[in-house]
Parts: sequence; structure tokens; C-alpha cells
Amino acid sequence: MTWFKKKETPSQADKSADVLWSKCNACQEIIYKKELERNFSVCPKCNYHFPIKAQERIAVVADEGTFTEFDSTLAPVDSLMFRDLKKYSERIAEAQQKTGLRDAFITGRCEINRLPAMVGVFDFDFLGGSLGSVVGEKIARMVEKAIDEKMAAIIFTSSGGARMQEGIFSLMQMAKTSAALSLLRRERLPYISVLTDPTLGGVTASFGMLGDVIVAEPGAMIGFAGPRVIKATIKADLPPGFQRAEYLLQHGVIDLIVGRRTLKATLGKLLGFLYQ
Repeated sequence: MTWFKKKETPSQADKSADVLWSKCNACQEIIYKKELERNFSVCPKCNYHFPIKAQERIAVVADEGTFTEFDSTLAPVDSLMFRDLKKYSERIAEAQQKTGLRDAFITGRCEINRLPAMVGVFDFDFLGGSLGSVVGEKIARMVEKAIDEKMAAIIFTSSGGARMQEGIFSLMQMAKTSAALSLLRRERLPYISVLTDPTLGGVTASFGMLGDVIVAEPGAMIGFAGPRVIKATIKADLPPGFQRAEYLLQHGVIDLIVGRRTLKATLGKLLGFLYQ
């Protein structure tokens, strides 16, 4: 009698297939990875936008060779000595090793269609792109640089919300970033918010929705609480497409839905209009 099953290991053929092919999360089509890369990680069959890393997103919109990163050495600390299933310090170390980043947000200066801008980009792979003290500080510093250099600011969001391991310190970043952006507005400098999948929680409730222009990628989930939580709270079915970018555009919450392939051109046009 067999009391256990031997764990199956992927064959060499399976590993080769993973290197060459990807499966779309939406339409389930198998896509050649080279074709996917040429298409900006957008499914050519159904237009599903695959998640991409922060550095890839910068490469999509910034003119080649123009991006200069700021404050790359800022890193989070476990000031509350927080522990859930793991110590927060261990989670930070694991995320840093996994992503090669110090925290969930990259900031820098670049040009988009030869127009200058300060850019901040979330990386969801780092603790779900959560908003913590370092992210708030980097946004504030980015806005200060934008004011000093008379430039627009653009933030690409991809976040599950505030970072629970930092408690009240993470929640304070909502007010801190909103206050920083109010100074940018006082100087009549533009701020463009680009919402990608997913943008939730405290990020949506603060700087995510404060843009002079709010852009979203197709199909992006955008909201405060997730749909399952809302459905359980109100004990009622939600409308079709609830919290997706298309639903929010229909109800006037966002201004534009722009696919990744045309995002750089659209941002360039917006900067040209807003700089006038």
C-alpha cells in the first residue's frame, strides 16, 4: 500500500515551456513571451495588462537614458517591533532580496517625449506595494524637487493600501503626501495620477485620487476596500464591473483609460497641455 505520494518535480520540458510561453490570466491563451514583451506585456488576444515591475514601467514611459533615480538608499525600519506570522524585519529582508529594491517605491527625474517630469512608481512585488513611511517620505521629497525645478509630478500606483506592520506611521503618510501635493498645486504645477491594477486602500484614499488628471490602465481594480469585503458588509450583489477602471470612468471618478502601448504618447500630450 502506498502511504505517500512522491512530490512531482517539473520536467526539463516544463521548465523550457515556462521560459518561452506565458498564459493570460484573463482569456487563458498561451502567448509566446517574446511577442508579449514586444507588446508591452499586454495580451494581444484580449488586451489584458499583465503586472509589470517598477523598472519596466519606467522603461515604457521614459525617454531612453533620461531616468535618474533619487533617494534609492532609503529603507524601512521596524520601529514598532511588529510581528504577525513573521517579524516585520524578516518580511522587509525577504522583499528586498526578492525585488532588489529597498522599498516599494522608486522616484526619479526623466523626460517623456522630451518634456521633463518627476516620476514615482510603485512595485507591487514589494509587500503588495504597501504605503509605509519610506514611500510617504519619497513622495514628499519628489514633490519638493518638482517644486524646486518647476516640473510636473507623475505617480504610478499599484498598491494594496497602507502597510499594517507600521501601524499609525503608515496611516500618517496619507496626510503627509496629500499635504505635499497641495503645495505642488499652490505652485500651479501639474500632478498626474496613473492608477494600475490594483490600487486600493489608503493609496486610493489619498494621493491616488488627487491628480489634476487621473488616468487608469484598462481593467484596473481601483477602490478602498475590496469587492468581497463590500459585498459581505452590505449583503447585496455588486454591479457588473464594480471597481474596475471602466466602471469608474462611466461614473466620473477618473478622467481617462489609456492602454500601456499608448500611455507614453498620452502622458506627453497631457504634459504639453498642462505646462502651458
